[in-house]
Amino acid sequence: MERYFIIVPCYNEEEVLPVTSERLGDCLERLIGRGFASPDSRVLFVNDGSTDRTWELIEGYCAGGGRFGGLSLDRNRGHQTALTEGLMCAREYRAVSVSIDADLQDDVNAIYEMAEKRARGAHIVCGVRASRQTDTFFKRNTARAYYKIMRLLGSSLIYDHADFRLMGPEALDALALYHGDDLFLRGLITRLGYPCETVSYDRTERFAGESKYTLRKMLKLAAKGFTSGRQRPLSVARESYAHTKELIGLERV
Repeated sequence: MERYFIIVPCYNEEEVLPVTSERLGDCLERLIGRGFASPDSRVLFVNDGSTDRTWELIEGYCAGGGRFGGLSLDRNRGHQTALTEGLMCAREYRAVSVSIDADLQDDVNAIYEMAEKRARGAHIVCGVRASRQTDTFFKRNTARAYYKIMRLLGSSLIYDHADFRLMGPEALDALALYHGDDLFLRGLITRLGYPCETVSYDRTERFAGESKYTLRKMLKLAAKGFTSGRQRPLSVARESYAHTKELIGLERV
């Protein structure tokens, strides 16, 4: 069995964390029970400089023992940087990472199918939305236009895939050769030298709180997509925990 880290970037998520922690804790127990994950696996919350009670809640989950760990960044650095910090933590622990947003609009049940593909040798498994019925008219059509433009520019983005994915330690090693803050992860994973397998799932409505992706942040992410194709891997892996203020619930290796 392999060690698993379910990585959850968090920015002001106090409203959703009680439900999210329960559902992901149960998911991890099932992964362990089915023989996919080892007992030292963890749900790893990454606090991205939240100003509410997010980190306080994470500390409470970790203090309770069991399946939770936490990283707290030194300040708010953005979703992609928070996620990258979590991925580099998983890499240091030689864990299989599964990244998912705290609002759980992505289907937790799809993680089991990802784990099955990993057990059969997959290095990267991407969650792909079956439809965009839960999106607004504006978001649905701008997303379609964005993917079309990116493909015309030669990008190999996976259509309707965001950051819900499984990555094995080998793929994380390849990702660690890309340096810089705010990496455009969905634009890099197809360039790591490993085939990207997919699982399909239905995305649901956010059950609490508000989306942290404002129009401004979405435009910034789109701009990162246009420039990501110029990034090249280096020969030395990036530093782990580059922006981490605190690590709890895990013993450093």
